[in-house]
Amino acid sequence: MKIALIGATGFIGSRLLAELASRGHQVTAIVRNPEKVPQGAGVTARQGDVHDKAGLAALLAGHDAVISAVHFTASDPATLLAAVKQSGVGRYLVVGGAGSLEVTPGVKLFDTKEFPAIYLDEARKGGAFLDLLKGESGLDWTFLSPSALIEPGERTGKFRLGKDQLLGDGEGKSRISAEDYAVALVDELEKPAHSRQRFTVGY
Repeated sequence: MKIALIGATGFIGSRLLAELASRGHQVTAIVRNPEKVPQGAGVTARQGDVHDKAGLAALLAGHDAVISAVHFTASDPATLLAAVKQSGVGRYLVVGGAGSLEVTPGVKLFDTKEFPAIYLDEARKGGAFLDLLKGESGLDWTFLSPSALIEPGERTGKFRLGKDQLLGDGEGKSRISAEDYAVALVDELEKPAHSRQRFTVGY
């Protein structure tokens, strides 16, 4: 497929770029600094601004799907959504956060006392973006939340999927490698199972 990847040099975006390229997809890597995009077969680097609706829409046009891997505090959800819709691309996948996942019915992770204050603004804005998507009927969107801890690690391809509840392993730890997160998102891209839904991935 032809995929537009916004934020392709970030922590998650770089893993997504590698996973997409390894599976033979044609990727347009949309970033602020194109020279930072690793060269590879099927990868085209383009400079883009997430706050420039018209410019971004022009870069997205003609792709089969758009993947957004940008920080919520560094972008405006309304602008991103408007650009995707203006581009005419019907499929939109979003790299989400864990903060809006429920730890118990009705209680979100970012509402707990243990949630780190340094990540609170990003987490709440991610939750607001998800709420915005839920009211969007014109796009086939998917929002993938990681587990509470996401860090560099191995690509194992072995993980569990969930919906709106935080996943934990047998030791009570909630974690996923950035590499396996990328596997789960590209799996969803290739074989959609969560149309207009949020889902989560963890060990």
